[in-house]
This record gives sequence, C-alpha cells and structure tokens, in this order.
Amino acid sequence: MPPVVVQTEHLTKKFGSFTAVDDINMSIEEGEVYGFLGPNGAGKSTTIRMLCGLLAPTSGKGLVLGLDLASNGQELKEKIGYMSQKFSLYPELSVLENLNLYSGLYGLTGAAKKKRIDEMLDLAGLVGRENEPTSALSGGWRQRLALGCAILHKPKILFLDEATSGVDPKARLLFWDIIYDLAAEGTTVMVTTHFMDEAEHCNKVAFIYYGRLIADDSPDNLKKKIPGKLYEVTADDPMALLAKVQAGEDGPVIDSYFFGDKIHLLVSPDREITAEGIFAESKIERIEQSMEDVFVYLVKSHAGDDLGSGRISGIGNITTSQAKGAEKEGIK
Repeated sequence: MPPVVVQTEHLTKKFGSFTAVDDINMSIEEGEVYGFLGPNGAGKSTTIRMLCGLLAPTSGKGLVLGLDLASNGQELKEKIGYMSQKFSLYPELSVLENLNLYSGLYGLTGAAKKKRIDEMLDLAGLVGRENEPTSALSGGWRQRLALGCAILHKPKILFLDEATSGVDPKARLLFWDIIYDLAAEGTTVMVTTHFMDEAEHCNKVAFIYYGRLIADDSPDNLKKKIPGKLYEVTADDPMALLAKVQAGEDGPVIDSYFFGDKIHLLVSPDREITAEGIFAESKIERIEQSMEDVFVYLVKSHAGDDLGSGRISGIGNITTSQAKGAEKEGIK
C-alpha cells in the first residue's frame, strides 16, 4: 500500500466568527491524483493554502510529507509545488527568463538547471518559443508554463488550486495529460476545482460544501452511492414540466432538478419513466450518473446538517430543488 503523504485530523480555519474550513479529515496516498471539489466559496483554496504552509490552521492537525503544518511551514514550502488559479509569473519576462528565475529560486544551477529547463519547455510545448514575452501567450499556454515553473525542483507533491480556471476545454484536456504524466512518475497531485467533470480524471475525489467534507472516495464508488435510476428529460417548457413533477405526492421520483436546460429525475430502482402522461411530449433517456449528479445528491443528503439552505451555486447551470416526486401517469 502506498505511503500516506497528506493526513489531516479535524483541520479547521476560522476568520473571526466565520468558519471557512470545518473539522476536515482527509488522507492522500503517494502517486494519487486527488480531486478536491466544491462550489466557489466552499473552502477549497483555504484548505490548500493550509496544506502548503501558507496559512496557519485555527485548530486541528495536518501532516504533509511527514511535516507538521503548524511548525514546519518553511521547510514544507521547499518540498512541494504550488500553482494558484491566478497567473503567478512575470508577464514582462520571456518564457525562458521566467524559467531561469524560478529555477534560481529553487536553487538549481549548472547542467542540472539547464536540463530541467529544457524538460519543462518540452513539457509545456514551448520549445522554439523561449524568447517570446509571457504576456503574448494565450491563457492555456501561460498555465502550462506556470505548471512547468511549479515543478522545476521535482516536488513530491503538487498542489493545483483552480489551475484550469479561465482556460478553454481543449487547453484543460492538455493540462490534464500533463497531470497524468506527473502522477505516473510518482508525483502526488491534489487538484482543487469547481469543474465537476474534472472529478472523472481523479483517483479519489473529496467534496467540500460550506467548509465541510461531505464525501471522499473514488468517482465510481461515489456514483454507486446514489440510490435509484437516473433519467434525463428534454421538454419544450422544462420549468412547467418540473413544476408538475414536483407538485406530486410521495412517489417513485426520489429527486428532480434542472441540469442545464434539461431535467434530471432520480427514480426508485423498481420503477421507470415512460413518455406518457405529463411526459407525453418529452424526450426521456435513461443515463448514467455524472459527478455533478453525485454532488447534487450529496449536498441534498447533508442539507439538514446545518450546511446551508440546500442551495448549490457555482456548478455550471445546475439549480436544485428538493422534491418527493410524482406518482402520475408516465411514471411506472
């Protein structure tokens, strides 16, 4: 079994009377790609800043690479890689000048420094563009360069805080290819994101909501925790249809909510939805649960635990509403 490189016990951070991170327990093994997901403002960045030694916990304990967060912050910073959502390089410097600057900060010299810079240029796909000003690069290229600068010193663990925010889908996929390569070489990668689809790329996923950890498991295992069958309904007037579904009494529909411009229905395992009754004019398709559906289900399951109103924000176009379901025509 791989060694544990990140371990927290009751990790908590308060700002005055506001609790940003609330009693978090997590464990990350060497070589894992660990996704830390949740809506904006959930506590992701605060958690990762504590794990990087940039922010002191209010209470609780944390170990990263065997170093205590409370007493070994400076030593920890030298052993990890960190990349934030904000572009952290110097735009007025060229690609090569940025790499030279950061390699010097990490103490690289001579042939080892040149070799590592060449490797990062290749990894970022910037061979031949060394002398271009960083400000001239597109968002995706800048992020790949920033990643290269963050791993010049070959850190054992890499923290990526919303690193794919602001880049296009193609650039995000290319970025994840690099993450996979790093993990294959033994680097542990912790990724915070509010893109639920990125959870599919991770070995393990933790969901944080209102500062609390509400799940921590593999994507497949998390999907299995959703009871029932999931249907996607396309309708000319989805708002009106959803209102009809939610107006029903207790029935086979466990939950119903908007998913973009469609409706998702979670139905009892022994029942099914057909194109009859209120669904007669709708297109109905049985689908597999996505990680967004998992997050909706988990949040609603914990909505009564003082986690807020059960409202979800910052997750694409999802709007949720607790519903008991509808025992109507078309639901069998």
